[in-house]
Amino acid sequence: MSRVAIYDTTLRDGSQGEGINFSLQDKLLLTQKLDEIGVDYVEGGYPLSNPKDFEYFQAVRDLPLKHTKVCAFGMTRRKNSPPETDTCLKALLDAHTPVVTIVGKTWDFHVSNVLGTTLDENLRMIGDSVAYCKSQGREVFYDAEHFFDGYRANPEYALRTLKTAALAGASVVILCDTNGGTMPERIAEVVQIARGELSCAIGIHCHNDCELAVANSLAAVRVGATQVQGTMNGIGERCGNVDLVSVIANLALKYGYEVLASDSLLRLTETSRYVYELANMNFRSGQPFVGQSAFAHKGGMHTHAVAKDPTTYEHIRPEAVGNERRILVSELSGHSTILTKTTKYQVSHDKALMTKILTAVQDMEHAGYEFEAAEASFDLLVKKVAGLYKPWFERVAYRVNIEAGADGTPLTEATVKVNVAGKTEHTVSEGDGPVNALDGALRKALVQFFPRLEEMQLVDYKVRVVNAREGTAARVRVVIESRDGGSVWGTVGVSENVIEASWLALVDSIEYKLFKDEEQGK
Repeated sequence: MSRVAIYDTTLRDGSQGEGINFSLQDKLLLTQKLDEIGVDYVEGGYPLSNPKDFEYFQAVRDLPLKHTKVCAFGMTRRKNSPPETDTCLKALLDAHTPVVTIVGKTWDFHVSNVLGTTLDENLRMIGDSVAYCKSQGREVFYDAEHFFDGYRANPEYALRTLKTAALAGASVVILCDTNGGTMPERIAEVVQIARGELSCAIGIHCHNDCELAVANSLAAVRVGATQVQGTMNGIGERCGNVDLVSVIANLALKYGYEVLASDSLLRLTETSRYVYELANMNFRSGQPFVGQSAFAHKGGMHTHAVAKDPTTYEHIRPEAVGNERRILVSELSGHSTILTKTTKYQVSHDKALMTKILTAVQDMEHAGYEFEAAEASFDLLVKKVAGLYKPWFERVAYRVNIEAGADGTPLTEATVKVNVAGKTEHTVSEGDGPVNALDGALRKALVQFFPRLEEMQLVDYKVRVVNAREGTAARVRVVIESRDGGSVWGTVGVSENVIEASWLALVDSIEYKLFKDEEQGK
């Protein structure tokens, strides 16, 4: 099967998503990460738009990239002016990237109402811009903005814009579903028509406003597109761009196309989560292929069948994309679920212990606990029931104090007293809130004994009332998500006191980290 080139625009189109802002260092780190897995092209940004993008194109020249070609993105020349004096084109060339991507207008409505020029002048703007950049020794890609809307409104003119770019020297013409409103069958139909009119290669660039960006991109490839543009995890403006993670996995595993570097699919989950971290976003648990729930099974016949043969409820092996299977524990769980979850402790031969663990789970869930998003707490529960648990430290006391400052801003201070190996530590820490302060104080007390706690961080905190009818005396369930450099885990605590529930979840999180490192020989 032929190769499909992957063009990543996370650093430009992705950064247009709400709440997303990459630093210069973030952009350089992500470029290196994408190069490591064999992404063919990385669009670094628009060098004329801001100082950060300008600095990126200077700094990226020093990266020892092995596979990826960096692209500078910009617009066609201004109307009624020569390309040689155009500031945008000059900035593109001054970026000194091997590839220049130029976006131009395809929809006659945009030409008349946005650019405010004639259809013929727009064609000259496209042709002049592509030809000039090519004459300066650059490979040129042409992004046909709003192509599918333009083709619907005026098919003859839309095709003329593509032909103009191709004749001027564009090596790839990319058809953009900029508004994200085109259906897959229409994408396939129009891409086939465009392919018949052009001698150069065709790419596809889809947005996700109808949640069809992946389907549309695959449809385009199936009829001849050889380049897919998109972003990691589908981040981007409005509803986002096509998710390259799903595109890559589907092309490789479902259709057999060659994508990325060899064995890079095994790093797809790692790369997806790396991007979430850089963007300071929470993981999307239900994300296909790489989400934490993508291969999660809960209770009943599902877990029983998966324990016998995972293909009963999984379309691929999770390891194929660097993910892992998860068996969720709840009061619906049977012995088969507990058996699957406890294999590493080698207690499967003890049916009485299996029943004891299952009973403990059911009793705790009756009290308000849930272990579906708190597998680390379940792991500690198994250790305790099986007699394999040893406490790393002993809680002596804690106190949280919240008071208002002179300007009314709340000030939170936590004091923690713990005993570690016969030594008492008494520490205090301020924080943005009670959990943050408790975490700071507890970590301060323990890090001298367990230095690897430095690499651990809390990334999410959720509170839910368990028995709302009890009013202010209701129990609350706190779930904390933590991570270190290698993994993510969840813990849970339940109490009538939200601070105590938070403390229980926090202690579980730290103890799980310590047990995990011990088991891994760290």
